[in-house]
Amino acid sequence: MNLVYPAVFYPDPDSSSFAVTVPDLPGCVSGGDSLADAIAMGEDAASGWILGELEDGKELPPASSITDIHPDPEIGEGFVSLLSLDMDTYTAKYGSKSIRKNLTIPAWLNTFAETEQLNVSKVLQDALTELYEKKTTLA
Repeated sequence: MNLVYPAVFYPDPDSSSFAVTVPDLPGCVSGGDSLADAIAMGEDAASGWILGELEDGKELPPASSITDIHPDPEIGEGFVSLLSLDMDTYTAKYGSKSIRKNLTIPAWLNTFAETEQLNVSKVLQDALTELYEKKTTLA
């Protein structure tokens, strides 16, 4: 899932750093030592905010039109740009919520797993992760 949210960038007049806010995501604020760093940090902060909402089962706020977002003059001069969020990649790297699934396997396979002291859940996670990574690298 790719998402795009407008962000407001505020340059620090005394350095090359920038503060970043994402108005559609309450409390989502970041910054960086350069514009490139601020963009990356803004994308990371927004992706983390979105991932938290997804893992909590909440609906995501819709993204505003870039033309509806304006810098707050009380904060300083700023400009609006878009952040592109690759949530599939971010979730694969940082997602932590687990879902319980029931699994049916043949008795002989269960005996083998117990004899080898294998964690069946971990084996399944590793196999599914490997399949996922193969599929996403081909796409």
